[in-house]
Amino acid sequence: MATMEKVPMLAEGYETLFADLKALREERPKIVDAIEEARAHGDLSENAEYHAAKERQGQVEAQIADLEDKVSRAQIIDPTTLSGDKIVFGATVTLLDDDDKPIKYQIVGQTEADAAQGRISYSSPIARALIGKSKGDEIEVTVPSGDKFYLVDKIEFV
Repeated sequence: MATMEKVPMLAEGYETLFADLKALREERPKIVDAIEEARAHGDLSENAEYHAAKERQGQVEAQIADLEDKVSRAQIIDPTTLSGDKIVFGATVTLLDDDDKPIKYQIVGQTEADAAQGRISYSSPIARALIGKSKGDEIEVTVPSGDKFYLVDKIEFV
């Protein structure tokens, strides 16, 4: 029997997933109503509204199943309860690039990642290179534009 692997995430990521799940569950009756209304129009073989509603129903059910799976396997991690000198999930890390320009990242779950906000997935190349490192360590990350080198300047748990 396969083991259920936990999905690490921050509390806010869990709340977002749960809100998305709730919204999709609330959409279910509306889709059923749309299917019933389209059925009332007669011939289903050439009924675009019916086919669109059935397709949307399939999409919503697949999304619900995916979200229910993630919610059931969620391992909520509060970074403020963490400490230490090694980089772990939830840590906020300040790196210095080749030009000593600071770059700040927080290592988060896959569903919470947003590079524009400085939130990177624990499975991203940069996060994988960072996890387990300490202040003062140098890391090398291979990205599409080539190899990048960073120095770990600060580790925070906020």
